[in-house]
Amino acid sequence: MNTSTELKTTEQSQQDLQKQESPTPEGVEPTRQTRTYRPHVDIVDSPQHVTLRVNLPGVNEDRTELTLEKNVLTIHGYVKPAHYEGYELVGSEYGLGDFERSFQLTNEIDREGIEAVVRNGVLTVQLPKVKEQSKQKISVTAG
Repeated sequence: MNTSTELKTTEQSQQDLQKQESPTPEGVEPTRQTRTYRPHVDIVDSPQHVTLRVNLPGVNEDRTELTLEKNVLTIHGYVKPAHYEGYELVGSEYGLGDFERSFQLTNEIDREGIEAVVRNGVLTVQLPKVKEQSKQKISVTAG
C-alpha cells in the first residue's frame, strides 16, 4: 500500500467516525471539549433477558458509567487519550472522544437486576426480564 492510499484510508476512517458522532440535544452544552461518538451495539433477546453488547474501544470499568432515569438507560464511556512515552505519533486513525448511547426500556425489564461487565473494550449489559406473574383470581362478593 502506498502513502497516498494510506492517507485516503485514514481520511475515510476519520470521515466514517465523524458520521457516527452522537448529536448533542438542542439547548445542551457539553462540559468537556471532546467529541462524543455513538458506539455500535448488538441487542440480543432471550426469554430470560435482553443483552446489550456495546463496542467501547479504549474504555475500562473506571471510565464507564450507566445511568437509569425515567426508563432511559444511558451508557457513557470516557476515553483517556493515549500517550506513547518516548515515541512520536506519526499517524492516527482513531478519533478521540467519548461514547454515549441511550435506550428506552420497556416494562418487561426488571430495573433492579441490571448488570454490566466491560472486558476487552466490549461492555455487556444484562437486562433481566420481569418474571411472568401467574394470573390470580380475585373473588367478588355482594356488598
